[in-house]
Formats: sequence, structure tokens, C-alpha cells
Amino acid sequence: MQSLIAPFAVQAAGGEELNPLVPHAVEIVLSIVVFGILFFAVKKFVVPNFEATYTERTQAIEGGLAAAETKQAEADAKLAELEKQLADARHEAARIREEAREQGAVIIAEMREQAQSESARIVEHGKAQIEAERQQAVTSLRTEVGTLATTLAGRIVGESLDDDERQSRVVERFLADLETGTPGRS
Repeated sequence: MQSLIAPFAVQAAGGEELNPLVPHAVEIVLSIVVFGILFFAVKKFVVPNFEATYTERTQAIEGGLAAAETKQAEADAKLAELEKQLADARHEAARIREEAREQGAVIIAEMREQAQSESARIVEHGKAQIEAERQQAVTSLRTEVGTLATTLAGRIVGESLDDDERQSRVVERFLADLETGTPGRS
């Protein structure tokens, strides 16, 4: 086995062999001092910077969360306000529709009344026109009947009834007899 270790073994100054796996005391002390210096430097310079950065990030995150909660509360308030406005708008629309229905009913009633009055006026005008035409027809018939009666009476009597006064009296008497239903006087 010595032949295997022999190439790695170092002879000490005193003739004893040194084990390469066991460190020297100087190396151990030097390692402890370097570790202490590094520990002190990290604790003094690096850790405070990490702590400051960590604190800043923590505050930024907490501030962001507070801002987000505030924004959420504002958004909820706006949503509630918009829902209230929407409900008010729906009520207003329903009220306007109801008013429109009422106004429509009033307009329909007014139009019916106007149509009925127009219809009554047209009927009255028609009756008046018919009455005027009837009077005109009666007058026209009286004139024609009077002319026929005068002509006929003149033929029967044998004398001319050209005198307007006489002709008018004969026509009036004839028509009066016709209206009363009594036959002519002989």
C-alpha cells in the first residue's frame, strides 16, 4: 500500500511523511482569519444593502396593495353609482313610456271627438244642402206646375192668362188646393 501512497506523500523536513488529507495548522488558522474577515465584510456592507432593498420592496409592495385596495374601493363605488344611475334611467324610461301612453290616449280621444264633430258638421251641412236643394226643387216645380196649370187653365177657360197677377193668383190657388188635398173649385 505504501507503493500507492508513495507518489503522493511528501517528506517533511524531519523525515516524517505528511498526509495530504490533513491540513497544516497554518492553513487552518489562515482559513479562519479569512473567513472572519469575509463574514465581517458581508455583515458590515452587503447585509445592510440587502436589508434596505428588502425594506424598500416590502414598502413598495404594501403601498401597491394599499393603492390597489383603494382603487378597488373606488371602482366598487363607481359601479354602485352606475348601477344606481341605470336603475334611475330605467325608472325614468318607464315613466316616459307611461306618459306617452297617456298622451296617446288623450290624442286618440281628441281625434275621435274632432272626427265626430267633423262628421256631425258634414251631416248638418249635407242636411242643409239637401234642404236647400229641396226648396230649389219645390220652387222649380211650383214654377213649372204654375206654368202648366196656367196654360191648361187658359185652354180650358178659353181666355188668355197672360196677366202676371192673374197667373200668380191661379197658381197659388191651385197649389193651395193641392196641398190641402181638396179638388179645384168649379
